[in-house]
Amino acid sequence: MPSNEVLIYIMGGTFAALVVLIIAYVLINKALNKGERKYVRELRQGTKVNRYSSDVLYQKLYMFYVKVPGIKRYLLKLRRRLEIISVQDEYQTRRQASAIITKALLIIIPLTLLIIVMASSNKLLLGILIIFEIFMIEAIIEGMVSKLDSKLLKQQVNFFSEIRHAYHEYNMVEEAIYQVSQNDELEVSRQGEKIYEILISNDPEEELEKYYDIAPNSYLKEFAGISYLTREFGDRKSESGASLYLKNLNNITQEMQIEILKRDKLDYVFQSLSFIAIVPILFIEALKSWAVSNFSFTRSFYDGKLGLIVQMLIIVLTFACYLLIRKVKDTTSENSSKNTQNPWQAKLYKIPIVKWFVDLFIPKKGTKANKNLTKLLKDAASKDKMEWVYINKICLTILVFIVSLFFMGRIHKTAIDYIYTSPTSDFDLISMSSKQEKEAMNQTTIDNVFLDKFRGKVNTTVEQIELEVKYSSYYKDAKEEEIEKTAQRIYTKLQTINSEYIKWFEVLISLIFATCGYMVPTWMLYFQKILRQLEMEDEVMQYQTIILMLMKIERINVEMILEWLERYANIFKGPISKCVNNYESGAWEALEELKNDITYQPLITIVESLQAAVERIPIREAFDELDTERDYYQERRKASNERLISRKGMIGKAIGFAPMIVLFVGYLIVPLVAIGLMSMTDSFQTIGGMM
Repeated sequence: MPSNEVLIYIMGGTFAALVVLIIAYVLINKALNKGERKYVRELRQGTKVNRYSSDVLYQKLYMFYVKVPGIKRYLLKLRRRLEIISVQDEYQTRRQASAIITKALLIIIPLTLLIIVMASSNKLLLGILIIFEIFMIEAIIEGMVSKLDSKLLKQQVNFFSEIRHAYHEYNMVEEAIYQVSQNDELEVSRQGEKIYEILISNDPEEELEKYYDIAPNSYLKEFAGISYLTREFGDRKSESGASLYLKNLNNITQEMQIEILKRDKLDYVFQSLSFIAIVPILFIEALKSWAVSNFSFTRSFYDGKLGLIVQMLIIVLTFACYLLIRKVKDTTSENSSKNTQNPWQAKLYKIPIVKWFVDLFIPKKGTKANKNLTKLLKDAASKDKMEWVYINKICLTILVFIVSLFFMGRIHKTAIDYIYTSPTSDFDLISMSSKQEKEAMNQTTIDNVFLDKFRGKVNTTVEQIELEVKYSSYYKDAKEEEIEKTAQRIYTKLQTINSEYIKWFEVLISLIFATCGYMVPTWMLYFQKILRQLEMEDEVMQYQTIILMLMKIERINVEMILEWLERYANIFKGPISKCVNNYESGAWEALEELKNDITYQPLITIVESLQAAVERIPIREAFDELDTERDYYQERRKASNERLISRKGMIGKAIGFAPMIVLFVGYLIVPLVAIGLMSMTDSFQTIGGMM
């Protein structure tokens, strides 16, 4: 026992000593390292990343999306746009791409479920709506990227304002850009860092040309170019004593502010038009169910051939209006997500047999058709090549022909299904009771038995049907008159069923639709040309701003001005590029040819001033009115934008509301009134016959 007590005392003393040592260590360590530990903890707190933060989540989602075949295609297309904004910042690019795809899926998935619920009874409509969502995904992604473009543009306004203050302090362009770019982690700061690297590089001119190809917008191109010229040739004072560099920076800022207001107003005008254009096809089935349940006499329209035809017209119209609205709103996108280097058309054209077949349709060089299409592509500011246009034409022709034949067959099937499923009655009342409808459906079921026996036998006579009816179990006790009447009704139905097949004139109609499909790419180019013409005034006024910034810089000449105009040109890029290429062969002649290639008078005036600057007077004097009437041109620019927005708004509203009007007028009101009147007329005739 004593030995056990000693062992207990030793263990207790050891434990107590250990506790005392731990407490002492904690107290001493806390007293000695209190300040240092607090500092380290603060540093760790500032750099610590939550395991479930949005950044980490989006990075993980990105890795998941890359592995999903359908989503991967959109993700890679999206990256091409975002890499420009993020200046090849891989982490930021992945985060933005993942965030946009995730938001798009959060919109598309509930919409898909809604479509399945509302159109589950119509498999054809359900399939079309699911396909239509493919177009919607691209539109949603494009809209989100456009918001990033607008966000960058708004950041540039503050960025340039800070550049002004930094330039006053350092009086060096590259130093001012560097200092402002280090202040935050905004997208525009990355662009500033890129421009700074260009300015201090060994060959800034070559690096600047590379940047022009990837700059997110023309205003950053202008800023980079003006900064380079100022660093190379030095800054100078204007007549008012202000810095020319800062004055040019102010001109760019004013241009950006006008563009921001223009985009905001267009977003406001078009914010709901795309949705309004889509809504009709979502409610086709709901409207049909409501009309049939409340007005049973409309069943013959909605379940028959005519109803399907109107339904298809509404769907095609909705598709067309939706695409046109996108074109009306987004016609000046600087960096389209469209792959112009190696699209599917280019890959298809590389196949020898496809190239041979497509070349049969492309007009030969030097012909009038070739010149007209080339001019149309330039006027529409399209990046497509002529062979791509004809591949689109041929593919669309084949697709429209196949789809048209499919719908012709579907129309016939709908007519047959209507005969097999519609209630059969000897009278046409506006509204049948549930008992009458049940009896009518029972009669339809009996008729279908005989239709199945004779279906496909085109030589069937009424007498054969009458004989079959007479000896059937359904009419064994029926009178002769009833048998004859039934046989005649079944014969009429059978004739309709046997005549429901694709006929030669329906193939001809499909060919006509295919011909229209062949013309659609050309029509779209004409439509795009009209939209470009609305924006000519805005682009020429931007040329005036560029000339205003360049004309007071030392060593500037007409050729350099033309190169700058070519860099920012969109609508008139073709003629200006041609002029730049021909300039060395003869300046006056190249400008004269440019003047002949264009028809827009304000641009012709600019070209004439450039001609004067080539031979007779300095550039500053040739464009002196731009400086003296700067305020006037600014107000005129604002008025021009107001007119542009107003015209686009009118076109957009007309296009956007067209499907809704056709849905309610062509698919509800007109059938309701027309069929109602016909049903009432038939009912009165039946009642009159009974009397």
